[in-house]
Amino acid sequence: MKKQILALTAMLAIAGLAGCSNTEKMKVGLLTLHGTQSTYDKNFIDAFNAACDAKGVEPLLQSDVGEDATCTTAANKMVQEGAKLIFADSFGHETPLHEASKNAKEVEFCHATGVNAAGYEAAGEKNFHNAFASIYEGRYLAGVAAGLKLQSMLAANPATSKKIGYVGAFTYAEVVSGLTSWYLGVKSIVPEVTMDVKFTGEWYHEDKERDTANALIDGGCSIISQHADSMGAPNACDAKGVPNITYNGATNKETYVISSRINWQPYFEHCIECVKEGKPIETNYTGTLENGSVELGKIGPAAAEGTEAKLNEVKAALKAGTTKVFDTSTFTLNSANAAIEDASKKLDLDADGHIKSYKVNGTEVIKTAGGKSYFAESEIQSAPYFDLNIDGITFLNVEYGN
Repeated sequence: MKKQILALTAMLAIAGLAGCSNTEKMKVGLLTLHGTQSTYDKNFIDAFNAACDAKGVEPLLQSDVGEDATCTTAANKMVQEGAKLIFADSFGHETPLHEASKNAKEVEFCHATGVNAAGYEAAGEKNFHNAFASIYEGRYLAGVAAGLKLQSMLAANPATSKKIGYVGAFTYAEVVSGLTSWYLGVKSIVPEVTMDVKFTGEWYHEDKERDTANALIDGGCSIISQHADSMGAPNACDAKGVPNITYNGATNKETYVISSRINWQPYFEHCIECVKEGKPIETNYTGTLENGSVELGKIGPAAAEGTEAKLNEVKAALKAGTTKVFDTSTFTLNSANAAIEDASKKLDLDADGHIKSYKVNGTEVIKTAGGKSYFAESEIQSAPYFDLNIDGITFLNVEYGN
């Protein structure tokens, strides 16, 4: 019997299974740019812990990981600790995370908001993946809620400013896509609305976000939203009694209308299952409203009456494809806008400024469905690529970009 046990152990060793008891858990890692003080990173961390618990794997978490060689070092450490799957959550993590992936072909690496996985795959690297979600649909829905609020404010006081404001971190496509979709949601309810946008140059900086929100409010903006990672802007709005739409975190404040977020748990669980079952992970994965990856927060005390019913109506239309966020008939471009001077080389506009053709990395992204022309966001890659400044939106500063 002893010889049989030894023989079985040897066979397991050959198969790479020796030392893995039935109770030993697969290890999965997450690298985040900040800790839980950042609403963006907390959203990832909470989803990661929930997914690991649901799938019975051991979580390895490292926060405050810079977008530089420290990311490579942290990923290498997780590989040494036995991680079979490693995620990173910030745009700037992609290149240093890829450095780690090149020397650990047996480990799967997944990066949120990145754009290079398809190129790596074409070069023969199969263990690096990009992921994002159609959060522009969530932001559009949040914009509809904001539009209903603005409509109710105008009904109560016709002198209410029809200008709204947006606190953005950078001028990256991810931010521009989100702010534009939010604006278009508001515009679907209040067609005359305009928007000022001011960028902070930081993903997370509470003081800058608060000061930027205050500047927008002082500039006449009646409602504020954001793509930045602290509660600085919502707190500024609350102090001045201005309705606000948050990102990655609802509040109980009287000025809170609604929030939107990406729920990363479905993707984390999907990737864990792929590794466990030996299935490939998609090169580009886009989470959707349908699979629970795009969510709205609770409706807040500042929301207008009828908000829930209207959101249910618009959400159903988005899921059915009868409403498109970037329906080209709903917005125009003007070549005088400084932000699109370079992009205009790829643009074909009709006489009224509507987009007829637009290519991203050589691929046409203006498509037609149900007789309607639309910008097909998140269809050729998971990360957003809508990077145009449309009429009605004024960028007050554009120095923060790549």
